[in-house]
Amino acid sequence: MKNFLILTAVLVLGSCGGGSQAPRNLDNACLLAREKPAYYSAMKRAESRWGVPVHVQMATIHQESRFVANAKTPHRYALGVIPLGRQSSARGFSQALDGTWEDYQRATRRYGARRTKIQDATDFMGWYMDGSTEKLGISKWDARAQYLAYHEGRTGYANGSYNAKGWLLAVADKVAARAEMYRQQLRSCRR
Repeated sequence: MKNFLILTAVLVLGSCGGGSQAPRNLDNACLLAREKPAYYSAMKRAESRWGVPVHVQMATIHQESRFVANAKTPHRYALGVIPLGRQSSARGFSQALDGTWEDYQRATRRYGARRTKIQDATDFMGWYMDGSTEKLGISKWDARAQYLAYHEGRTGYANGSYNAKGWLLAVADKVAARAEMYRQQLRSCRR
């Protein structure tokens, strides 16, 4: 009986935080939601609060961090060996930059929010994409355009900075395709 209680406690605690490791199967939204129920719950909360569909959030998080809580940008090097620091301040599930994260904390009064917590990262993403809808007229269901505005910032998106970046347009197309794949999977796994 004691071993059963210990095992139950470990399983409950492990599922509450969503765990620190990325989900094993990133190509199946149903398995991802089953393996990481806290991730799915966080995305559903953000969808309810901000109106950004789960599949759009899921595809964006996949692209930004592959669901790694403490993801950071790579280091830069001078002459290939002298470390210059990271490429940017982006980190966490959402890969939010320091300044944008601080804007979110002020706007939502969530000063304790952390980029390494899925609940905070998805709320941030919903907040940001809701703002892109309001300021730029981008549909919350348009994963491609939302991703471009997310990556380039709203000013960059408004100026069309992404048009000079063929690699980014290709990435945005992949995000859109993944979002559609996730949307179809989520619809079928609810049955």
